[in-house]
Amino acid sequence: MPTPKVDSVNHPPHYTSGRFEAIDVIEDAVQHAPDSVLGALQWQTLKYLLRMWTKGNSLEDVKKSMWYLSRLIAKLENDQKTNANSSRVEKTF
Repeated sequence: MPTPKVDSVNHPPHYTSGRFEAIDVIEDAVQHAPDSVLGALQWQTLKYLLRMWTKGNSLEDVKKSMWYLSRLIAKLENDQKTNANSSRVEKTF
């Protein structure tokens, strides 16, 4: 029986190793992001976590995921502070 041809562009093995293709899981997860920057940071975080066992360097992928997650956390904290400050300014008028 011939070995199936690997499609590294449309369905790379490190994205298709489970029951669901990683891109489908990620698209579902980020669809409710309030803006494109937050969605992109969530996307990258998930991308590295979902394929960490299939690419060959799990520690590197986890560190990359953490880098994006840290940026996402910082952005959310900054947005929260900005919104809190805006509310205080509006109440003074």
